[in-house]
Amino acid sequence: MSGDGYGRYDHGFVVPPMPSAPPPPPADGARAVAVAVLNLSGLGLGYAWARRWGLMLLCWIATAALLLVALPADPDGVPGFALVLYAVFLALVAAHGARVGLRARTAGPAPLALVLGLVLLAVPAGGVVLYDDARDEAVQQMLLDRLEEADRLVERSGRQAFGIGEDGYREALEMYEDLSADHPDSRAAGRVPNRMKTFYSTVGASYATGDHCTAIEPLTFLRKVPDSMPRTDLGELEEWPDDRLATSLYTCASEALTAGETGWATHFGELLTTFPDSEQAAKVEPAVGAAVTRASKELRGGEPCTAVERLRSLSSDIDGLPGEEAGVDDTLAQDAGRATANADSGTYLCGVDQYEDGDFEAAQTTMNEFVKANKNSKNRALAQKIAIAAEIAQTVPAAGKRLPTTRSGGSISVTVQNDSPDDITVLYTGPVTGSFTLKACGSCTTYSLSSTLSPGFEPCSSGKNYPERTISLPPGTTYFVHKPQGDSLSSPASDTAKLSSGYIYTECAYATQTLGTDF
Repeated sequence: MSGDGYGRYDHGFVVPPMPSAPPPPPADGARAVAVAVLNLSGLGLGYAWARRWGLMLLCWIATAALLLVALPADPDGVPGFALVLYAVFLALVAAHGARVGLRARTAGPAPLALVLGLVLLAVPAGGVVLYDDARDEAVQQMLLDRLEEADRLVERSGRQAFGIGEDGYREALEMYEDLSADHPDSRAAGRVPNRMKTFYSTVGASYATGDHCTAIEPLTFLRKVPDSMPRTDLGELEEWPDDRLATSLYTCASEALTAGETGWATHFGELLTTFPDSEQAAKVEPAVGAAVTRASKELRGGEPCTAVERLRSLSSDIDGLPGEEAGVDDTLAQDAGRATANADSGTYLCGVDQYEDGDFEAAQTTMNEFVKANKNSKNRALAQKIAIAAEIAQTVPAAGKRLPTTRSGGSISVTVQNDSPDDITVLYTGPVTGSFTLKACGSCTTYSLSSTLSPGFEPCSSGKNYPERTISLPPGTTYFVHKPQGDSLSSPASDTAKLSSGYIYTECAYATQTLGTDF
């Protein structure tokens, strides 16, 4: 104490430091739940209520990332890993939000925030519903795209020949079947029935244009379509190809039959087995019978050999037709028999035509076949003579200038002797045609070529008992051919004799390096 006698006291005041932040409010469970529920919306609204702006921005980023992955809606939906990550993220931000909200100062009362959070839960729920609708629409569009792809395949295949476009048709069928059977409630499946009508009309377009032969293969394909679409009800389309195919088979076969072309029997056979009770199958036998009649009439035409070949071909093809199921087996057999009989009898006319055309080798063969197959024919005797004349004409073409007749005998005697070691056949034609054989001369030998060229050479002059035969012939030119029988390697010899009344003629057959004749 100091001073002038008065006492004085100094009083000191201590000011406590100011706090850096307000003290946290007491723990509030309702507030924690409200923050957690608000965060479940995925928008970080709980963090926004608790004024944690950075955490709110994190929620926005996570939700935006999910939307980038999910949108636009894909038929396959959101990838599973993305959904799992986002669900884990929401669980974490809800738990963390509850912890933050337990003692955080918030922008409003907890009950109101809780109610708002519960209301906002409708946002992700609604988003799920909207996304499912968008995904369903995406699936519908995908199926419609697939339908259009199948349509394009059909359209492209329709611009190609069936053999080239068939694979495209099959691929389109698989797509239509998958749409109809695997997605029956889709808009694409609802359009498949109309698409199948287009499919059938496209594949069978050649029938509509009247190209029946071309239509057979695609129409046959259409009959097997139900096998490719077992789960799809095709309705009336299943029977759509039947009548068209039957018509095409008949029309194509009958046109080929009329034109003399091949392949008709295959189509008629398919018609008789596939549609035995059809109207078209009933026309097969009349068409075949008419073809036999036409070919038989052609025997009297300018090409009888062609007609014979035609009849034989008809007989073979008709005989192979399966007529049992259609009940025409017996009548078809009659047609085949008629074709064979007419061909056999027509062989004579064919041989005559060949002879007159100078094809003597063919005429000989044809007439020999006729003689063998027609023992009771009125033309058999003349056919034998034509065969003889044709054989002579192959050595002496002049012998074939006239067709032989059945005339026999004459007033001029001609004796033929055999001065050779071989049996021989003597053929002759002219006013009279015939043949006979002479036995070999047992004591005769083959002459050397030089001896036949020497002056004074005369075969059949040694006084031997030569095998001989005398025939009577009319005046005129007669052509002779001597040919050895058996395994002799000697060649036929020929001679042309101009016979006149009042003379007796002798002909001698002898053997050299070739077979010679002399008078």
